[in-house]
Amino acid sequence: MRIPIVAGNWKMNLNLAQGIELVEGIRHGLPFPGRVEVIVAPPFLLLPVLADRLRTSYISIASQNLHQEETGAYTGECSAAQVKDAGADYSIIGHSERRRYFLETDALINRKIHASFKHGIVPILCVGETLEQRERGEQESVIGNQVVQGADGLSSSQASRLVVAYEPVWAIGTGKSASSEQTQKVHSFIRSILQERFGSAISEQIRILYGGSVKPENSAELLSLADVDGALVGGASLKAEEFVSIIRNACRGTPAV
Repeated sequence: MRIPIVAGNWKMNLNLAQGIELVEGIRHGLPFPGRVEVIVAPPFLLLPVLADRLRTSYISIASQNLHQEETGAYTGECSAAQVKDAGADYSIIGHSERRRYFLETDALINRKIHASFKHGIVPILCVGETLEQRERGEQESVIGNQVVQGADGLSSSQASRLVVAYEPVWAIGTGKSASSEQTQKVHSFIRSILQERFGSAISEQIRILYGGSVKPENSAELLSLADVDGALVGGASLKAEEFVSIIRNACRGTPAV
């Protein structure tokens, strides 16, 4: 059975003191997390200090992005090697905000995924459709292309460690979230795409997270769905009590669909 992941994407929020207070609040609020993997993704500047502070804890560190090249004249960027050296074991790749504001393409995202694996970082590949694409009935073609192109060229070993996060763009930061039926349908579709590409044994190992206005009130139902293996949490991950509640719900979750 796949071990669920609850990952908190802090985005461009919190200074160091606030970040330390938050992770300590999570640790003290939930000393023993149970059968769930917990990840926080702070801004780049906070990575080394928080990684060192959490080294002996159950909380893992992710970067929110990384650059596809090893080194070079890329002002303002951080390579996979630098991110790994800072203490990250995961990296969020292809978030819709990166696709929208920084014009990241599927081809570029694929290069970042390969760079991640090269340096021992597990990529969390984000996929999802806009409201306009859903209204036109294009969600499966959009998401299918994002998954296929993002995972292109991965070995079976790499694919088995890949994490995919389905985040309907229309639900990120809006307070709206996909219904249980919509969520399960898309997650099942993503797993079928992965099965076509890598086979049943590998696709059953890949964890598929849901993101998009995840909060304590809706997380229990979402995390109980058969093909939902955890959550990528935005705003609720900035409040220790809410994040802990979501982690607890992931522990309790049992397949319902």
